[in-house]
Amino acid sequence: MSKTAPAEGKQGSKATHMHDPGALADRQLTLDRERTKRFPDLFIRKLQRMSSSPLAYLRGAAPLFFELLQGHPELAEGPAGEGWIVGDMHLENFGAYRPDPLGAADDASPKDNAKKVRFDLNDFDDAIVGPWRLDVLRLATSLLLGGRELGANGLVALSLCDLMLEAWARSAFDGAPLPTELPPPIVALTEQVRARSKTALLDARTAVTGGKRHFVRGPRYADLPADVVAAVPEAFSAYITALAEEDRPHKGSHDIVDCALRIAGTGSLGGLRIAVLVKGKGGPDGGWIFDMKEQGEPSASTLLGAPKMVPADRVTTSFRACVERPPSMLGSTSIVMSTEKLSMFVRKLSPQEDKLNLRRLKGEDLPSLATYLGALLGSAHARAATKVPKRWAAADLATIRAHAIALAGIHEAVYLDLCERMRTLLPKT
Repeated sequence: MSKTAPAEGKQGSKATHMHDPGALADRQLTLDRERTKRFPDLFIRKLQRMSSSPLAYLRGAAPLFFELLQGHPELAEGPAGEGWIVGDMHLENFGAYRPDPLGAADDASPKDNAKKVRFDLNDFDDAIVGPWRLDVLRLATSLLLGGRELGANGLVALSLCDLMLEAWARSAFDGAPLPTELPPPIVALTEQVRARSKTALLDARTAVTGGKRHFVRGPRYADLPADVVAAVPEAFSAYITALAEEDRPHKGSHDIVDCALRIAGTGSLGGLRIAVLVKGKGGPDGGWIFDMKEQGEPSASTLLGAPKMVPADRVTTSFRACVERPPSMLGSTSIVMSTEKLSMFVRKLSPQEDKLNLRRLKGEDLPSLATYLGALLGSAHARAATKVPKRWAAADLATIRAHAIALAGIHEAVYLDLCERMRTLLPKT
């Protein structure tokens, strides 16, 4: 293969060249440039994150995943079943959090906090009503691509995929409860987030100058455009006003201290994401941090059509439909940036919030973890179902696995071809 990267986007129609990794890599670059056009400095940063592994690439390439299914319709076919789906489903779309971010647990003992920490699905930016098989297929694909980070060879990864699929089916169709014994990685994660204090969250993201906290500008935060800074107070106030009365913080506690562009995520990187630091309980250590995140059409719209909902309301609705104990302060607002009105999903960041780190997992823990993640997704699908078919047969699960193998192979090839192009784009080290 030539080391000279071809021009981005030269292929034209996104539905063509679905068998050509180079064309797909170029398509990914085109999508990423479009995604980061408002904040072009984030283009290289997104490429750096996606180049770390095939799974990291999958995380950042949800739109292309569904374009692939559009170009390979046979891979999108499969057994019936419909309802709210996550859309951008993958191994790292699970995490620990506290459902009641403004409850007494701010000052509670570690023992009390332990009861309040949950582990579940936690990212619904791409949620949409659609076939269950799309979520199951994407999760299975991520499991196969994540084999290296999991320390698993191909045989082990396929066995883990079987465990995940079977656990999903038991939860989705049989109402099987979640395993009573948490996998060790989840136990460790909940212990980790339980022990993290609110002050530690503030110290990790802010600094105190002249007795007041502010976000530290750097890899995690940057200055917002002036027009956005001016619009934040009204947008944030609209979010607070729309909250249920029992969720609304007391007057004065949500006075804004600082706001900044939040640089986080992989697939979402490039959209407008605003970190808002408010007064909270007062004083340098009493503040609360909120996340306002731009929402648009979900990636699966390519296949399923655009939902007829305000984007941020779609995220809030799906979160509450799929998760047994969602965070209590989920909400939405809108903000104008350069004359464009953007729909923003809002939630409060909690010190008790973290995601799985695949690189820290032990081989002996993988079977129980794959089983648990499959069961969680199956429970979410059952909870938010609109059409429940007869139970999927073993042949149906085998079809999903076969399609995941094909998609994993395509993504692996595109990832490597994308890395080849990145060699001419990323800064030399």
